[in-house]
This record gives sequence, structure tokens and C-alpha cells, in this order.
Amino acid sequence: MQWDSNYSLISVLFFCRITVDGKEARFGMKCDVHPKYRDVNTGRATGRTADAVKTNALVDNTKASIYRVYRELQERDNYVTAEKVKNVFLGIESKHQTLLELFDRHNEERKELIGVNVAKGTYEGYCCTRRHFSDFIMYKYNLHDVPFKDINHNFLNDFEVYLLTQCQSAPNTVTKRMKRLRHIVGIALKNEWIYKNPFDGYKLQWHKTDRGYLTQEEVEMLIAYRFENQYMEKIRDTFIFCCFTGLAYSDVKGLTNENIQASFDGRMWIKGRRNKTGTEYSIPILNVPAMIIEKYKGQVSDNRVLPVADIITYNKNLKKIASLCGISKKITSHLARHTFATTITLSKGVPIETVSKMLGHTNLTTTQIYARILNSKISDDMAALAGKMKKLDMKLQFSAGQETASIESIVKSLKILSGKASDVIWENLVAKIWDRLSDIEKQAFASDVTGRENKPKTLRDFYVCLMDYFLENRTDNKSPFNENTLISNAVNF
Repeated sequence: MQWDSNYSLISVLFFCRITVDGKEARFGMKCDVHPKYRDVNTGRATGRTADAVKTNALVDNTKASIYRVYRELQERDNYVTAEKVKNVFLGIESKHQTLLELFDRHNEERKELIGVNVAKGTYEGYCCTRRHFSDFIMYKYNLHDVPFKDINHNFLNDFEVYLLTQCQSAPNTVTKRMKRLRHIVGIALKNEWIYKNPFDGYKLQWHKTDRGYLTQEEVEMLIAYRFENQYMEKIRDTFIFCCFTGLAYSDVKGLTNENIQASFDGRMWIKGRRNKTGTEYSIPILNVPAMIIEKYKGQVSDNRVLPVADIITYNKNLKKIASLCGISKKITSHLARHTFATTITLSKGVPIETVSKMLGHTNLTTTQIYARILNSKISDDMAALAGKMKKLDMKLQFSAGQETASIESIVKSLKILSGKASDVIWENLVAKIWDRLSDIEKQAFASDVTGRENKPKTLRDFYVCLMDYFLENRTDNKSPFNENTLISNAVNF
């Protein structure tokens, strides 16, 4: 609006307002008319003056051009915003952003943050994905780069198939690389370089894998082996240290004496933050890692705890060590962490919550990957259950019509010789206890005593077995034969 010196309105500027999906964008049309010649309802100028005709022609042309831009954008990008229409109409549309350009900027930023809040492995993972993507678009489309607008479900599917077939990557490796690509696309989405996420509805799935680990016997084989080469011995010691602490390679490599601290219980603990996630971990030091720490005390520079080799040398020599020790499994640095979770802790009954805290996991779901059930654990647990179910077993047998066990039949099956004068004492004691047992308990005792490796050979031994059984199962206040009475009777005789 323009005003004269007397503050009277002398002209009104025309503005163009574009509305798409409820969102507006405006710009000035660089023309104005006297207020009395402006029709507010139609947005045009009234009258037949030359200025009015010129203004209305500009309004009509602008409308037509904006509708044309809208249709073109809709056909090209399949997603239109008011701001985008305005920019194209005014000739200030930004150039198409390309994926590899953004990938390169992203990776350079990550490179500068290594050691701050980005792990070197994370940076290298993004670089690897960038290389695979560059190779893919050259292989599939003969292009050096692609604009974000060209990425859709079919494009993503083609890249996934390329990784599985041409690169022969494992399914979970493919999922990792697709997730990194999704992260880059997410940056473009936040910057409004694209307005529709091509990953919407595109499923990335992790496949369950049987993570390898060493058994206790295999760990003992590694510990017991005597190396002629001292360098190989250092590799082995580092691996065993990780087996008993759960530390990943990058964490043990950066472990310093400051990480070894006395804790509230008076024991030495390893405390620090995981290099990969920054999550805190606290691990009590067992005897084996304590001896390894002591072995290399004062022998490592930079205040490090262990002489850890570079990762390539480390993994290469671990394979040689496995062969020397007669272990057929493929041993890698991370296998030690799996072994700690499976063999050293979970299989020994350490609660999964405790293991998760020591491993420095951010959630329990990650730890549950390691929570495999070993056959030996199943055997031990079911043996314990069988003992608890013994009475129920006897009840089932008795209800099926089995005759009640008698002292005479049990003694006979055990081939205990009787008839001595001293046996009368034990016969009386046995009878007193036997009469207090239920039919089911008698049957349970008969099954127990006849199934032992060390069976009683005299009536006195038989009485001791019976008394032990009675004390174990009937030591309540309601029983007329409590523990004190039985002991007293045995002493008196």
C-alpha cells in the first residue's frame, strides 16, 4: 500500500496467494491500482482504463502460469507444495539434490566426529554402503549419481537384489546397508528435498542367526595350549580375556589402567563406555582375566592394559590359533563376546539382566539374541524337575493299580541278609517309621532306594536310608516322628 503526505491511501499492491493442501505461499506481483478500482472479491481491477486492462491481463497470465507449473510438478515429482510452485514460477527452484552428493557430505561429517560421538566402524560402514550404491547405479542404470526424486520402491528393491546377488551379501548385511541408505534418505526428507519417503511401507527384516560361541571345553583347550611363538600367545591371551569379560575388540584395544577400578564390594571391576554406542558397562574381574592383567602389567605402552594387535592381524592369527588347538570353528574377535554371553554367564545361571548390563547393551532384546539354551542345561534342568515330580510319579503309578510296597519285598530285592539278633533293633525302628508313611510315600521310597548305585547292604543301612527319606519329606510339626524323636531313638539303641 502507498500513502500520500496527508496519509491518504493512493494505491494498493497486488499479491498472489498459492494454496496447496491447506498451506499457503505468497509473493508480490509488482503492480498496484487505486483502492477504488480494486475488486476485493474477484482479486481484479475494475473499469476500462489502460492500467486496469494491464493489471487484469497480468493476473490472468499469472493464474494460468501457476496452474501449468502445478500440473508439471505433479507429473514430475508426484508431490507438490505451495512453496515449490512459487519457487518454480519465480525461477528460483533449487537444483535437484542427488543421493551420492549427500552421502559424501554425510560421510565427511562423520569422519570429523570419529572419536567424539561416532565410532570408526560406523563411519566405515557408511563408506562401504556408499561404494556399493555407486557401483549399483552404474551397473543398473549406467549413471554416476541419481536425484532423490527418482528413488522409489522399485529402485530400492533393485538395490536390495543387487546386494544379495551381485555382491553375495548375507541377508542381515543387506538389511544393515539398506538401513544406512534409509538414514541418508531421511536427511533429504528433513531438508524438504523430497516430500515423500520412498521407504514408507518398505520392510527391512533381520533374520535370526545362530551366533557362534565356544564351549567350555574349547575355551579350556585354548587356555591349556603352550605356544612357542610369544606373539601368538598375546593374541590368545587377549581373546581369552574377552571371553571372560565380554568386551568387544574396540573396547579391549582402548582399555587403560584407569578402567580397572575398585568397586563397592572391595573387588576390582572394569568400568567404561562402549566405543560403539557410548553405553556404560561394569564388569567384575574374574580370576582368569585378573591373571592376564597381572601377566602384562607394565609391559604395554600408553597405559594400556593388554598388547592388542590391529584387527586384521588379530583375526588372521585367531584362525591359526584355532587350527593349532584343534578347534574346527571359525574364531573371530567377536566370538569371544558371544562366548562370554553364552558359555561363561547365561549357561551358568547368571540372570540375563545382569549379562545385559555387563555387555553394555542398550536394551534387553539385544541380549536375548545370545540367550540360547544348551543341551547340557536342558538335561540338568529336567533332572532337577524329575526329582521334584517323583511323588507325582508315584501317585500315578499307585492309582494305576500298583501294589503297595512292603519292607519285606524291598529288603528281599536289595538282597539284605537278616536273622541276626542285632537286626531286631533295626527291624523295630524301621517298622515305626514305615507305619507313618502313606502308601504313595512308601512306593516313592521303594523306587528311590532300589534305584541307587550304593544300595544299603544291612538293615542298619536300610534304616538310615529310610530315616533320611522321612526327615526330608515329613519334618513338620504335625508328624509324631519329628527329627529330634528319630535321632533320640537311634541314639538309645
